[in-house]
Amino acid sequence: MAGEACKTGKISVRHLRKNYGSLEVIRDVSLEVSEGEVVCVIGPSGSGKSTFLRCLNRLEECTEGSILVNGVSITDRAADINRIRRNIGMVFQHFNLFNNMNVLKNLMLAPVDLKLATREEAKTLALKMLERVGLLDKADAYPDQLSGGQKQRVAIARALCMKPEIMLFDEPTSALDPEMVGEVLEVMRELAADGMTMVVVTHEMRFAHEVADRVIFMDDGLFLEEGDPETLFDHPRNPRLQDFLKKVL
Repeated sequence: MAGEACKTGKISVRHLRKNYGSLEVIRDVSLEVSEGEVVCVIGPSGSGKSTFLRCLNRLEECTEGSILVNGVSITDRAADINRIRRNIGMVFQHFNLFNNMNVLKNLMLAPVDLKLATREEAKTLALKMLERVGLLDKADAYPDQLSGGQKQRVAIARALCMKPEIMLFDEPTSALDPEMVGEVLEVMRELAADGMTMVVVTHEMRFAHEVADRVIFMDDGLFLEEGDPETLFDHPRNPRLQDFLKKVL
């Protein structure tokens, strides 16, 4: 079964561990993500969710275990991680936009620098992605002229300019004012509807319930329970998950 998933799945995580010195942050977790699947990871702060996500494109080096993306090991030291990352878009909590560049240049930067597109090709694609997230009119604006929700939608558009096959979201709405959350989640809903493979670390339980194919509850570095949203939210088995849901729902 695992070998088959390696061939057909987009992401295959096996027995992943991550330590910071003597502190064990991730403790032997495994996961298979299929093409077009949306997986949401929920859990209390400090449970290892963001660290796990950052291991998926090797922003964090795992201590033990293996991660395969499209059947290629990214934990192999010989792996061309920069080439692999081109297929993995990443959206962070705090946008990570370049404040000295306007929105259009933020989107064009990586495709041009990596010689994946000419400047004209990159500009055409950037404008298309801005239109996709509803911000075509902000192409010439600078990040400090945007709301938090607009910045995060620009960050999503920037990731899409690399034409990724996989999108990773690290609590993309946690830094936003409540009234701006919806506009970002709507873009993510549209990506999911278009068949994008997504792993989303989120505190937005309604989004996870409505959009995810599978939800994983993580606590203390472990995947304690996983399943389809209806089963996990409506009939949680793990006592720790039951307690967590009472507090957040």
